Amino acid sequence: MDTISRFLCDDHHACDAAFGAAEAAVGADQWEIAAARFAEFFDALERHLAREEQILFPRFEERTGERAGPTQVMRAEHEQMRELLNRLEGMVRAQEGDAFLNHCDTLFTLIQQHNLKEEQILYPALDMVLKKERGALLEAMQRISAPRSSPVAATGVG
Repeated sequence: MDTISRFLCDDHHACDAAFGAAEAAVGADQWEIAAARFAEFFDALERHLAREEQILFPRFEERTGERAGPTQVMRAEHEQMRELLNRLEGMVRAQEGDAFLNHCDTLFTLIQQHNLKEEQILYPALDMVLKKERGALLEAMQRISAPRSSPVAATGVG
């Protein structure tokens, strides 16, 4: 990866693909597959959020002295995503397909709006402000694993 933007945009695409796979499995009433795909999405999204919250945002805030700006907004949106993610996890466990698909629309919209802000505004700023330490930051982000794994796949459904 040559930039923070490229690394994180690729991460967005991987999360989107995992989300789509989970949604498709639920739509086909393939609950075991849905549980596995949702767990993959859950882990991918949590890993992505951890990369930003644990590595990039603190460094950006330290460099700019700005703690109440764009990173604060992104953190608040991350929490909204986590709330929906946890609701969706319960719906997969309970095999509530219609509710899951309705909430997917909400989460998808939130994620797309969030990603747009990051990709067009925040990531270019991160690339500029953190240019000298980009290599070390990319390595640190690659070492981040998901903070917790979705228990849906481990316990199965039904």
